[in-house]
Amino acid sequence: MSITTPPLSVCIVGAGGIARSHARACREVEGVTLTSLCDVSQAALDRFGDEWGVPPARRYTSLDALFAAETPDIAIVSTWGVYHAETGIRLARSGRVRAILCEKPFTSTAAEAEQLAAAARESGVLLAEAFKFRHHPAHIALKERVDSGAVGDLVTLRSTFCQSVSAATRLPEKNWRWNRSQGGGSVYDLACYGIHHARFIFGAEPVRVFASAQQEGEVDAAASIQLIFPGERTALLSVGHNVWRAHYAEVSGTSGMLRFDNPWNNEDKPVTLEEHTAAGVTTTEFPALFQFSEQLRHMAECLTTGLPHRIPPENSIAQMRVIDAVFESIRTGQAVTLHPAGASLPAGSAVPNGHAKSAPTVAAG
Repeated sequence: MSITTPPLSVCIVGAGGIARSHARACREVEGVTLTSLCDVSQAALDRFGDEWGVPPARRYTSLDALFAAETPDIAIVSTWGVYHAETGIRLARSGRVRAILCEKPFTSTAAEAEQLAAAARESGVLLAEAFKFRHHPAHIALKERVDSGAVGDLVTLRSTFCQSVSAATRLPEKNWRWNRSQGGGSVYDLACYGIHHARFIFGAEPVRVFASAQQEGEVDAAASIQLIFPGERTALLSVGHNVWRAHYAEVSGTSGMLRFDNPWNNEDKPVTLEEHTAAGVTTTEFPALFQFSEQLRHMAECLTTGLPHRIPPENSIAQMRVIDAVFESIRTGQAVTLHPAGASLPAGSAVPNGHAKSAPTVAAG
């Protein structure tokens, strides 16, 4: 896609590690330019700005300063996850941005997700969650094959996202992933991929959730999650920061299986989609690409043409309802039933986190 001039301007809010991938995407996507930065740390702003060519005058240590001087077309929220809702709501209500691309996890709870989505809707701002893999041609092809019946009737999905983090850095003061106050833990950081992927492939929301976790210090270092979809179909997800690397997804049906190795962090690497049936194994090769660029290109196209985004805010609200249920199951050790939006809860059921809709409840037994 070629975007007409003048180019769309981008502000990155949060100058941490993931922001560099978004900055590279701004360089690679035609018609998009990184023009400003915002971060509470001047030192971080200067390091990042010098690296990516953002002038000192367009580096801001507060959103108020940013709003006073800039009107970016797209704001990319890449702060710690616990600040996504607050930052996104302020951006949406500022009247200074046209679109917001918010890093995963969208927010910390479904209640926050509803608030963020409402702020964007009321302000007429395009809002989307940054699941980069959703824009990879291999994932798009996988979904198309499942929907076309390539594996028969879909029965189960298995995926892993495990990566061993050195013991020396598994401390809250050294690594945000081990810091609860910064939104760390394997569920927020890793399981969100598998949860979104399972919901995407099944084209439905789970009705029950069961999860367990290995706690390490303040956070869940690893988790095992079972999602039950309508028809008793299942997704089995394994994630961990304390487990040797394993990245794969398998989608199985009554007459075949699709396997995708390295489905998540495959930047600049070719990937292969395998199709296993009674006739044998066929493979489809997909060339190397940078998923962040595909993600930004889609966002820019939606903003420019009015094309609906692949991940609307309603999808992200539903995603956070499932993540809420995962944490509730970990806390209680029991399966959690998810109720559809607007459905009444069983008598005596609690509504955690102030959710009025689609609240998880602990299943009896």
